[in-house]
Amino acid sequence: MPHGLGYALDSQIVSQLTPKWVEALSEDRVVGVTLGYCGFTLAVTDAGAIFSFGRNQKGVLGHGSLEDEVLPRRIEALARTGRRFVSVAAGGSHALALTVEGDLYGWGDGNANGHGCEEHTPHRVDALIGERVKLMDAQHNASCAVTESGELFTWSSSGSFYNLGHGVTYPQSTPKRVDVLSWARVAAVAIGSCHTLAADEDGRVWAFGQRSGLGLDFNPDGWIPQQLPFMTWPTPISKVRVPARKSPDVLPVR
Repeated sequence: MPHGLGYALDSQIVSQLTPKWVEALSEDRVVGVTLGYCGFTLAVTDAGAIFSFGRNQKGVLGHGSLEDEVLPRRIEALARTGRRFVSVAAGGSHALALTVEGDLYGWGDGNANGHGCEEHTPHRVDALIGERVKLMDAQHNASCAVTESGELFTWSSSGSFYNLGHGVTYPQSTPKRVDVLSWARVAAVAIGSCHTLAADEDGRVWAFGQRSGLGLDFNPDGWIPQQLPFMTWPTPISKVRVPARKSPDVLPVR
């Protein structure tokens, strides 16, 4: 069965080659969709509800079980919080959701959901209680969040590529502040399974992780040995700048 399409295919069909309307969501106004690496889909509506469907590895659909879902199903554990969710991010087998107030929820794979243990239903990420999260991202086995004050937190089931910005290779299963950037006021971030890019409010772009994924075959700042395969700490790329910006008041739906 193809996973994550939001509808059932005829038994004679193995894939859907052209776009097809997801009728199960016809009564909802979907404002954001994110796709998980292991064959699942998450959708957020303008009413602040989150739906999930597809393959349910490690409980990533958030329904409290390991059963796959062919059709979109609202995540009731999030609905019961009474909160309005404005953004959702999907990793390999974990997911994150953000409320309009800046509270972060995670579920799925235990080393990437922010809890340090596998969760089949969403729970608020304890390590970030008291912080107002403005931005967040998830990738294969890694996650990150940016707070209202511009501080960057990262966590992952694997830190072997230095993509967490902590200068070490061991996993970080709960959010940890990237101290090197604590003064920079991060305004945008994108995390990958092997590398990460962040931009601060002054337009500087910071890179860390596997150099090949960052496009850094050149020596960006003149002092980093070119033969090193990793940037072990967040390092500014002097030849790249972006327009100065501030973190948004409300995270745009992804």
